[in-house]
Amino acid sequence: MNISHHNTREAWLRAAIEAVRPLFTKHGFIIPDCQVSCGFASTGTRSGHIGQCWAKSGSEDSRNHIFISPSLADPVAVLDTLVHELVHAVDDCEHKHGKEFKKMALKLGMKGPMRSAGAGPELLAKLAELAVILGPYPHGKLKVSVVRRSRAPRPRAVCTECGFTVPMLKKFLVIGPPICPVDKISMTEVGDWEAQLSA
Repeated sequence: MNISHHNTREAWLRAAIEAVRPLFTKHGFIIPDCQVSCGFASTGTRSGHIGQCWAKSGSEDSRNHIFISPSLADPVAVLDTLVHELVHAVDDCEHKHGKEFKKMALKLGMKGPMRSAGAGPELLAKLAELAVILGPYPHGKLKVSVVRRSRAPRPRAVCTECGFTVPMLKKFLVIGPPICPVDKISMTEVGDWEAQLSA
């Protein structure tokens, strides 16, 4: 078995596309000409996204651009993410994670919720074999902390008589609850108005 050695992440990723191409063509899926790089998704580090594919219409060279997160360093995990993004490239990101994506993903041996679909056991075993042939992924993993911010419900005002409810914009919180248009009484604060005012 010949093990390859690549000097850059991009060279490894380009070779990886060629390595997985037969898995796609076996099912009649044609991988288009793609740009592939190591980089963060457009949502940054907060979303926890580990891969992203851009439609051809979004680039001047009319090619799909794929980014694999720098938080990944394990070759099999990189391949797994790459396969997911290549499904988007085959579809040119037209159907997101809808039924067309699902149809391709399942045929390739992917499983799980489609937004985070990854390799099932058989596909994972194949990717592990390809990872050995591709050799080390020349990348030092970045330690990325994902901070999940919980959003408090937006402050509202409700009428205690009829239940009429309105969302309150921050700039109007200082004025106080409005008058119910039905019962003509002052509405009641709902949610943390003070926290929103100090935010």
